[in-house]
Amino acid sequence: MRYQRPKGTQDILPEEAPRWRFVERTFRDICRRFGYSEIRTPIFEETELFVRSVGEDTDIVSKEMYTFEDKGGRSLTLRAEGTAPAVRAFVEENLQGQDRERLVKLYYIAPIFRQDKPQAGRYRQHHQAGIEAIGSPEPAVDAEVIDLALSFYRALGIEGTRLLINSVGCPVCAPGYVDELRASVADSVEHMCRDCRRRYDTNPLRLLDCKEETCRRVLDNAPTMLDSLCGECAEHFAGLREHLEALDIAYEIDTRIVRGLDYYTKTAFEFRHDALGAQDSIGGGGRYDGLVEQCGGPAIPGVGLGIGIERVLLVREALGLADEEQPREGSFIVTIGDEAWLPGYRLLHDLRGAGVKAEIDYRRRSIRAQMRYADAQGYLNAVILGGDEIARGIATVRDMLSGEQEEVPLEALAEHLKGDAQE
Repeated sequence: MRYQRPKGTQDILPEEAPRWRFVERTFRDICRRFGYSEIRTPIFEETELFVRSVGEDTDIVSKEMYTFEDKGGRSLTLRAEGTAPAVRAFVEENLQGQDRERLVKLYYIAPIFRQDKPQAGRYRQHHQAGIEAIGSPEPAVDAEVIDLALSFYRALGIEGTRLLINSVGCPVCAPGYVDELRASVADSVEHMCRDCRRRYDTNPLRLLDCKEETCRRVLDNAPTMLDSLCGECAEHFAGLREHLEALDIAYEIDTRIVRGLDYYTKTAFEFRHDALGAQDSIGGGGRYDGLVEQCGGPAIPGVGLGIGIERVLLVREALGLADEEQPREGSFIVTIGDEAWLPGYRLLHDLRGAGVKAEIDYRRRSIRAQMRYADAQGYLNAVILGGDEIARGIATVRDMLSGEQEEVPLEALAEHLKGDAQE
């Protein structure tokens, strides 16, 4: 029987992996520059963590999570988003220590699991690069998180990213706005899509996020959260704008940006790129000032960001950005005749032990076939070993680009090859 990968998943093949490594390496470097440290959390968590933090009435919890019961009867869920696990670890491991004023800055690159309809760049197992800055209420931190994301996009060669910002208020002002929003669409809710009819009762803010044209028309004259902000939230939003402008970061205010998670407070933002057409979101995030406390910790504010790696790769492809050319590296041992096989095999072992990338032809083909293979696989050198070389204690090293050859004593071969790799 032939098996196929599960629907909504993908195999990242060897020829595609370098693109992923480039994006991941770039993200790690940007995070290093901004002072963020890596965290790796389990691939599954207690289901209650996501229900409590993300929100029982959100689409993620109600429709999309991969939840199962283990042999002990515990309900567990595959990582449905990145922030809640990082905050759980922050609390459980006491990452802030005794200094309640310290800003803890974390980043992660991790698979995310959502049982949703697969779409371009969004799989049931997709990959997210994210950051969390926990410990400060200042809008300057929100601006830093946004600046980091834009720096990451630029480092990948992605220009033309649009930043959309909004405020979703706080527990003081948001409930009143929700009541206003619900009242404004009450007479038209029966004409909205099935999801919005459900959201009207369970999660009215998500009405603003609907992409159905009929629903969007109903909401054209709806009140906005920005008109209902309390003094603290209005001041925070003004501070965010002030800091973005100080960094010369262009932004658009979009009052329909609410994000799909209940833990957001105050700042909500999203990055979009026109190269992706209708599915143009390539990242987003916001502030979550009550989440640490919800997860059992003290009342410590935070702000975070998530970027879909698949979406980033799609944008690079749409913009025609060439992948990094993979430089030639390593040495391929070419053995001549049976007498050279075991010495060549031993040399392979010794070179690897000395830190040299090396390979040999286990099919023991002709010299010509071995050389063709070494060239096709992108090796920097061919290390040729035959009876004459063995008798003289040397190897013939051929540069696969120039074709130049030189004889190198076997005892000095590893250092010689390492020197070539560093040039």
